[in-house]
Amino acid sequence: MKALDRFSLAGKVVVLTGGAGLYGRGLAADLAEAGATLVLASRDVAALRKVADEEGRRGFQVEAERLDQGDEGSVLALRDRILERHGRVDGLVNNAVLRTMKGVDDPLERWEESMRVNSTGLFAISRTFGEVMQARRAGSIVNIGSIQGMVGANLFLYEGTNIGTVPDYFFHKGGMLNLTRYLAALWGPSGVRVNCVAPGGFYNNHDPVFVQRYSQMTMLGRMAENSDLGGAVIFLLSDASSYITGANLPVDGGYTAK
Repeated sequence: MKALDRFSLAGKVVVLTGGAGLYGRGLAADLAEAGATLVLASRDVAALRKVADEEGRRGFQVEAERLDQGDEGSVLALRDRILERHGRVDGLVNNAVLRTMKGVDDPLERWEESMRVNSTGLFAISRTFGEVMQARRAGSIVNIGSIQGMVGANLFLYEGTNIGTVPDYFFHKGGMLNLTRYLAALWGPSGVRVNCVAPGGFYNNHDPVFVQRYSQMTMLGRMAENSDLGGAVIFLLSDASSYITGANLPVDGGYTAK
């Protein structure tokens, strides 16, 4: 196989949780362009169908499926539908996240709901599709983490702005990173690779003060854009990364390297 061909996702069935949000829309476009048969899954099927239709008009095969990640029955039903239709799953990208908390003083129920979906649900879907990949002795799981799972909060960035930080996100993104390592060790002998990418701040019409401060904290002098994440994810799903597992790849413009 030629070097560039190893980066192709042609012939691979890939599940992407989310697919219409800040990270997900760009990932959906990039994974489809890389040749994957792409299955988008989230609770908002209408939004996913819009993405699937847009990508279909570009000539790519993208499907929309309902998933409540916090409900194991929903995860198992998604698996069964995909296997019935395609007979295999080659890749899983854990991108979906439920934002329940607004601040540290929120009712405890919001923390519990976040953990139900973002921690317990993450484990449920990883285990479910990891078992499918184990049976075939091949597959790749890519977790979309965050630099906030690697470092503490820099509260200076938020001073005087309308933006804040929430504790649950730091908790479950930190847990995602070590779950990545655990599952990589557990499933490596079965040919299943598990890796994580850790995006830095993605520009989303932030307060200009925050943008300026954050950009100065990176080595590239800017926040991330919608097209900055897909290359890393494609690489980790593809045969080009066949000897990489248990890794965490920061996609942060050098923020965590300082």
